[in-house]
Amino acid sequence: MAATYTDSNFETEVLSSEKLSIVDFWAPWCGPCLALGPTIDAISKEYEGRVNVGKVNVDENPNLSVEYGITSIPCVLFIKNGQIVDKQVGAAPKAAFEKKINQHLS
Repeated sequence: MAATYTDSNFETEVLSSEKLSIVDFWAPWCGPCLALGPTIDAISKEYEGRVNVGKVNVDENPNLSVEYGITSIPCVLFIKNGQIVDKQVGAAPKAAFEKKINQHLS
């Protein structure tokens, strides 16, 4: 299951981590976000221990949405060493996420 990232734990869980982090910005009223949820959870299980995978509810964590310029959801950021290294806006098949993950795993 994907972790829950918030305005208060984002720096510790994502920015301070040496692992690649996949952060899904979503909202419960967003159809494509809900459709993407099972894919994010599957990636979380598959890459457990190697990649941090979590979700940010944009309604509950507005500071992160503003800080990262999230204007469309779902928006998945790939963050490594505190920097955005890749981005996927909109729902996409699992293979698209796996391709991006494998490009940034080291």
